[in-house]
Amino acid sequence: MDKLMNSHWVMRVIALFMALMLYASVNIETAPSVNQPSTPLSQSPIADKATVTEVPVVTYFDQENLVVTGVTESVNVNLEGATSSLTKARQLRDFEVYADLTKLSIGTHRVKLKIKDLSEDLKASITPSVITVTIEEKVAKDFQVEVDFLNEDKLEEGYTPDEPIVNPNSIRVTASKELIDRISSVKAAVNLENAEETVNRESRITIYDGDGNILPVEVEPTVVDVTVPIKSPSKSLPFKIVREGELKKGLSISSIEPEPKEITVFGPMDVLDKLEFIDGVTVDLSKIEKDTVLEVDVPIPEGLKKIDPEKLKINIDIDEQEEKAFTDQEIKAVGLSEDKNLEFIEPETGAQDVKIYGASSVIKDIKSSDIELYINLSDLSDGEHEVDVEVNGPQNITWSLENEKVKVKISSAS
Repeated sequence: MDKLMNSHWVMRVIALFMALMLYASVNIETAPSVNQPSTPLSQSPIADKATVTEVPVVTYFDQENLVVTGVTESVNVNLEGATSSLTKARQLRDFEVYADLTKLSIGTHRVKLKIKDLSEDLKASITPSVITVTIEEKVAKDFQVEVDFLNEDKLEEGYTPDEPIVNPNSIRVTASKELIDRISSVKAAVNLENAEETVNRESRITIYDGDGNILPVEVEPTVVDVTVPIKSPSKSLPFKIVREGELKKGLSISSIEPEPKEITVFGPMDVLDKLEFIDGVTVDLSKIEKDTVLEVDVPIPEGLKKIDPEKLKINIDIDEQEEKAFTDQEIKAVGLSEDKNLEFIEPETGAQDVKIYGASSVIKDIKSSDIELYINLSDLSDGEHEVDVEVNGPQNITWSLENEKVKVKISSAS
């Protein structure tokens, strides 16, 4: 035995064996388990819970041919899982709650809501999880649009709305047959408060049933253009033609006829009530040498909105001028106070000759009584005065006087 232990080869074999045993022992203790991988403590998942509210519900069905009612607009989704995934889901809301109705027939069904696009490490429950839906055939029908006037009582006095114009004048409603049959009116509303002229508005379409309830239906178009003409107070008035300039020598007007003979004016009642006629329709005679039809502007009186028509046609007939004389035409006095006396000094007779000029068709029937000579004595004191002689007569004539002025004496009655 001692010889064996003293042998160098034996000692070498024993040492090699011991080294192999030590190596095997170390590797068995440190080798990782294949079935139970180690995870650092800092990376261990932490479970958490949260509720995402008002998640919209998406429905899948044949939208071209079917109508679905009873689908809740939104639900609450309760989530549980890793905090990082939970936070992302709450912030991005990148998942979908849906109801798959693609295989359901027409009628009423209870449908379980489902969720998709949710992270795999999250668990979810939906509240409510089941909904009751009704599937019906889609129906489309055209309806005429009615217009509701809002605040019509707040129009200014005398202003009234005329028949509204709606474009387009009909709209298409798409819904279930049951809802279509309940439709009582299709309306667009227009506010008329303080309107004084045509109102143009874009108005949203609203669908009502017979009880005045708004119906949830599909409308095309949803908005229409509405025009409401506003009729303002009006009044028909005569007008005065102002003649400017003179016809060429030897010519005279045989007739002057406007068309139309009255003008309709529009505006506030307080302005209309004060108007009796329209002034300022002007004709320039200096440019007329023959029968003429003039188109002249009608001035709009201050405070009015508009007039109709804005232009007049004036037919003017021209003829050769003729002369006619009247002798000893009495001169009348106007404006003399009752407590005053009048004495003609020159001419003493208080009468004078007058000649009139005009177209033959005009002057042939004029009589002495148609020509009036007068003097205006208003605001004259006692004493002698030279006073202009004024002439009144038919239209379309001119005249000349023997004397343009007369001398009179005014005295107080004794």
